[in-house]
Amino acid sequence: MDKLTRQEEEAMLWIWELQPCYIKDILAKYPEPKPPYTTLASIVKNLERKKYVKARRNGNIYEYYPLIPESEYKRTFMSGVVQNYFENSYKEMVSFFAKDQKISADDLKEIIDMIEKKK
Repeated sequence: MDKLTRQEEEAMLWIWELQPCYIKDILAKYPEPKPPYTTLASIVKNLERKKYVKARRNGNIYEYYPLIPESEYKRTFMSGVVQNYFENSYKEMVSFFAKDQKISADDLKEIIDMIEKKK
């Protein structure tokens, strides 16, 4: 799975939300200042080339839908972050955020509850 640029990832998030969609639908989701239509169309073409989306011709325009589920992308991306920045340890990652006060004790208790319920 090819890594996405920041712009590609942003467009992909809208595509996952809207699926299926047209370029104009994606563009409508962007806050001001919106990227030019042609720029967004190029970004989506790159996503198609990277096999993240598929285009379906509908009259004289293309409708896009994702080929890769959002959950699969997140899992792959997060695995890389944990491997590259936290010595391949999710414990190290959680402890980093706890020490940096980005995650509260209540959040940690909630995470523990979720883990215990899966067992």
